[in-house]
Amino acid sequence: MHDLRLIRDDPEAFDKAQAGRGLTNPSKEILALDEARRAAQTRMQELQSRRNTASKEVGQRKAKGEDADDLIAEVQALKDGLAAAEAEERELADKLDTLLSAIPNTPFEDVPLGDGEEDNVEVRREGELRNFSFTPKEHFDLGEGLGLMDFETAANMSGARFVLLKGALARLERALANFMLDTHTTQNGLTEAIPPFLVRDNAMYGTGQLPKFAEDLFHTDDGFWLIPTSEVPLTNTAADTIWEESDLPMRWTAWTPCFRSEAGAAGKDTRGMIRQHQFSKVEMVSVVHPDKSMEELERMTACAEGILKALDLPFRTVVLCTGDMGFGARKTYDIEVWLPGQDRYREISSCSNCWDFQARRMKARFKKSGEKGTHFVHTLNGSGLAVGRTLIAVLENYQNEDGSITVPEAIRGYMGGLEVIAKP
Repeated sequence: MHDLRLIRDDPEAFDKAQAGRGLTNPSKEILALDEARRAAQTRMQELQSRRNTASKEVGQRKAKGEDADDLIAEVQALKDGLAAAEAEERELADKLDTLLSAIPNTPFEDVPLGDGEEDNVEVRREGELRNFSFTPKEHFDLGEGLGLMDFETAANMSGARFVLLKGALARLERALANFMLDTHTTQNGLTEAIPPFLVRDNAMYGTGQLPKFAEDLFHTDDGFWLIPTSEVPLTNTAADTIWEESDLPMRWTAWTPCFRSEAGAAGKDTRGMIRQHQFSKVEMVSVVHPDKSMEELERMTACAEGILKALDLPFRTVVLCTGDMGFGARKTYDIEVWLPGQDRYREISSCSNCWDFQARRMKARFKKSGEKGTHFVHTLNGSGLAVGRTLIAVLENYQNEDGSITVPEAIRGYMGGLEVIAKP
């Protein structure tokens, strides 16, 4: 949610920033509704003031034994007018909230302008690309060749965009998740959580999934939403609370299943595990002091990059342009891992600073020591990492000519010492 005062103070700056998001002068409609709402509030105050005065005059007349029928009629008319003004103000406030809730966060000035991923700007590259003596295969050919990745059986049960992992590949996914969690909790200072996988409307609204992205989510018959990422429950741990300054920062991590309808992804990555309705992810969430959020974004990105470095997987980090950035973010780094089977880099983590955008929706605030009043916290989120895509990266980067997979040294302990995954 946006700070309405900032839009009032400098609508041109707001419109300029939102132009990078593809919006044309959104402040015009916002300020028109805001002006109408404030006019209704002024009418309410005037009507209430006159009603109070007239009610007092009724009492004074009656005390003198004078007729007060005209004033009694006026008080009733004022009461009716006040109810109408209150209803109008509520309606205008609801329209304004609905409008503001559908407008994405304002990009930072240093975020590159652009329409899509072709306009993202590379920040750095890490790792050496492996020179294969054979043509590397894609992950689905490798997994099916091992007999441990079964899309057909999954489709019979659930339809497209599901997979059944078996044996060593199932263990590999679990090993990767445990490795990520252990790294984040023992080295990176995050607190592990097991949050709910089902949430109510307010939680989805707080992190920006609702109302705009309802079609991208799965909804149950009894009012729950399946989480698209554990960013939703982890960030909402700060909701509806006034924290002490000493409580910050709060840093969370969780490994959860994630559920997405992929409504806008028809025809994209139809084969394999790149884009699925159900996948697992280790998420990182930070709730921090406003003065620390940009520093925290760099820290969080480094935590995600550290997992790839430990697994010796080549990657590059890019800053997303205005047209490719998520709804709630002011600045985002995407980390893209190298997939030799596809001969390209693919996203494996997004780390975003949401500033106070989510905090305003969630009413997540804190008190500065020794000061009156409250301030909104800043929230950040990042994948640390997408576990299924990390499995894909391991399969493609560690593949051997005979179709077997060498297990990265960093996770062999999680695999019971197994060094090579071969066909059973």
